[in-house]
Amino acid sequence: MHKPSPTPFDRLIALIIGNFSAPRGGRRILVALLYGCVCHAIFAVAVISMIVVMSTGMTASFGRVPAPWSWVANLLLVLQFPLGHSLLLSKTGRRIISLFAKNAHAVTLQTTIFATLASVQLSLLFLFWTPSGIVWWVAEGEMKWVLTALYACSWLLLMKASYDAGAEVQSGALGWMSLLQNIKPNYPNMPTTGLFAVIRQPIYLSFTLTLWTVPVWTPDQLVLSTILTAYCVLAPRLKERRFQARFGAEFDHYRTKTPYMMPRIGGINRD
Repeated sequence: MHKPSPTPFDRLIALIIGNFSAPRGGRRILVALLYGCVCHAIFAVAVISMIVVMSTGMTASFGRVPAPWSWVANLLLVLQFPLGHSLLLSKTGRRIISLFAKNAHAVTLQTTIFATLASVQLSLLFLFWTPSGIVWWVAEGEMKWVLTALYACSWLLLMKASYDAGAEVQSGALGWMSLLQNIKPNYPNMPTTGLFAVIRQPIYLSFTLTLWTVPVWTPDQLVLSTILTAYCVLAPRLKERRFQARFGAEFDHYRTKTPYMMPRIGGINRD
């Protein structure tokens, strides 16, 4: 009988529980904990800065580059994330990631280092953006509550999509916890359940929704939303090429029955 794949919750709980019976190895454990603490601390900074700064239409950032160079600096900040993120997902990127750990631990810590570098990129973007000082529109009254609720729901949707994809991978926990337990990282299978049963790219769609449901609109927010939305729509195509190469017929079947980013309506696959 075919044994069903463990759920995202089962995988996460098993990984966490395994930390309490890790084999001895003081230096290995110290290295694992150090990477984990750094990763999750920067991850938290990135998430909090994104939520707070975007909710203000990018007016609460700390960048202070004088005009007109501020727009050049801002453009570089917004471009470094999609370009750097895509690079890190490539073969060259994996070699770059391996430079941040000793050879003995580099492969095990890949997800942790990747999550850390991605978090650094996001922190730079949202903390050091230079606000234009121009505010087009601020939601008030009932509209403020409606948009705030939609903004919160978009973030909750993003969290759910990340959980369905494998919280241990998305957060970087898989790497350092595997090193702590002295085991090979157990990567989850291709996600096809939860939100991934509705569309193939729920993470990218959810992040796009966070960009457009903010209660404050400025030229800064429009530029940011436009560029990152283009990335969210186009970049997954490259990701799917890797999935097709890795999973073959399994991914082809999944792609055939599951829409790309827009849920199927009336039996139409909006790919």
